[in-house]
Amino acid sequence: MNASNPHPQELVVVTGASTGIGAATARELARRGYHVLAGVRRDVDAESLRTDGIEPHILDITVESDVVAIADRVARDPLRRPVRALINNAGIAMNAPVETLPLAEWRRLFEVNLFGHVAMTQALLPALLRSMGTVVNISSVGGRVAMSTYGAYAASKFALEAVSDSLRREVSALGVKVVVIEPGGVKTQMAEHAVATADRRKADMTPAQLQRYGDLTEAVAAQARSFTKIGVSAERAAKVIATAATASRPRTRYTIGRDAAIVVRLARVISDRFLDRILRLGLRPHRFRAARAAGGPEVAWAAVPDVEGIQRFRHARR
Repeated sequence: MNASNPHPQELVVVTGASTGIGAATARELARRGYHVLAGVRRDVDAESLRTDGIEPHILDITVESDVVAIADRVARDPLRRPVRALINNAGIAMNAPVETLPLAEWRRLFEVNLFGHVAMTQALLPALLRSMGTVVNISSVGGRVAMSTYGAYAASKFALEAVSDSLRREVSALGVKVVVIEPGGVKTQMAEHAVATADRRKADMTPAQLQRYGDLTEAVAAQARSFTKIGVSAERAAKVIATAATASRPRTRYTIGRDAAIVVRLARVISDRFLDRILRLGLRPHRFRAARAAGGPEVAWAAVPDVEGIQRFRHARR
């Protein structure tokens, strides 16, 4: 245990801790001396994560009995430790044009990325009110700017941001803090799964949809792969999250990565049309490469922004 932690007998609940940001956050908090109740989906994930300060629990946030069980574990803690924070990190990523994604997939994504977090918050809020703890909701840069093929995912994150704002205004006077984390590109398995899911969704398109969106989805997938390669590590993201979760007066929002910071700031000060243009420029190199590989025309579409392209635009406007 980290002797420098002034609150060594506090609990932190982390959902989606099997891999990536969640696992890294659990380890970072344990390193800082907290006892982490880490939600995982499989026994094998639990065993790989289990160590001093980390107590894994099978937790599917869309299953009511799992949510009740983790809340009961907190309430019946043998050492009567207070809850310092709930970190709502579990999530799934899904990329597809709005027209092509079946409604069942929209609903599944919202069950995990929004309703599951609401369920966890409702279940643990009584304990957090007693301890004057913190709710940390892991959103995304996609919770502030919705890019092409990110409609469903961004919608769930926009909604999570709205819930976070409302909750913060409801409980701040009661001593509970609510924080939103907005990562950009992070090197995780979730990012890789999103690209794989996009490839599967493309295979399900009708011929007409494929003609409309095939090149776009290829370019977005290529850009997402390159974007993830240069993203920040899960460990770096975990340090930001752990600090936000344990600060006595955290900011209401934190971005992770230069790309997220630039996009969020730009969205505040420029018009939608100008932001659309920047996003198209960011995708253009990937669109060109995809077209050359397929032997087709080179036409630009919009998707994830290129940071260097954005910076060129900022300098050109000075």
